[in-house]
Amino acid sequence: MTASLPALGRRAVLLAAALALAGCSSIAPKPAATDIHVMTSGGFTAAYNDLRPGFEKASGRAVKTAYGASMGNASDSIPSRLGRGEPADVVILARPALDALVAEGKVVPGSQVDLVRSTIGFAVKKGAPKPDIGTVDALKRTLLAAPSIAYSASASGTYYETELLRNLGIEAQVKPKSKRILSERVGTVVARGDAALGLQQVSELLPIEGIDYVGPLPAEVQRVTVFSAGVATGSKQPEAARELIRYLNSPAAAPTIAKTGLEPITAR
Repeated sequence: MTASLPALGRRAVLLAAALALAGCSSIAPKPAATDIHVMTSGGFTAAYNDLRPGFEKASGRAVKTAYGASMGNASDSIPSRLGRGEPADVVILARPALDALVAEGKVVPGSQVDLVRSTIGFAVKKGAPKPDIGTVDALKRTLLAAPSIAYSASASGTYYETELLRNLGIEAQVKPKSKRILSERVGTVVARGDAALGLQQVSELLPIEGIDYVGPLPAEVQRVTVFSAGVATGSKQPEAARELIRYLNSPAAAPTIAKTGLEPITAR
């Protein structure tokens, strides 16, 4: 007959006591559930923070989180954290950066799961006039007129500094007054008045207090970024990591994700 759970718990306690009496107190029963370590980039952070408590409650596992950019060499970027050997079971970042980590042997091949589509938008300090960015021509005029512009050091900022300004034909005029922000939210920089205009993933702008969201880039110059999750090759518990990814990718998670300004990509 199978032993009841309370009986198994008493046996574990008795086993630990017996080992201690035998001089083997350094050996303890394995806990029923261990922590999961996650590294997530800013684009998915708001949705992740809202979803994490539900997973912890359902799984009985605590989830430890490190935050950083999808790319770049900032000390807290996800590639830098992995390079230092920080613990990670799940990594969540822009899909091109995730695929690069697979190629580098830091993420398990085939473990990538697309979670959301993310768009880029602008914000100004709370109460400031909202500029017109509704058309490509209006966007050009706004960027040319802005005294200062902050942009992220991750996917949206890379697009801004390497493609958007050049494609608009205003790189020479606008890039010198643009500032790439490391290890901080662009919205925070705008909120304290250090930049008149801020560009970042919409989901990263919306939670910031002290700013007003202006709107997304016009469709003709918009860049949609897919944020995806994968299992780190150094994971101590890959099955638990996959369990968390399935949870984030589930239809039940979609409404929470959508509230943060992202388009969920749910499992079929």
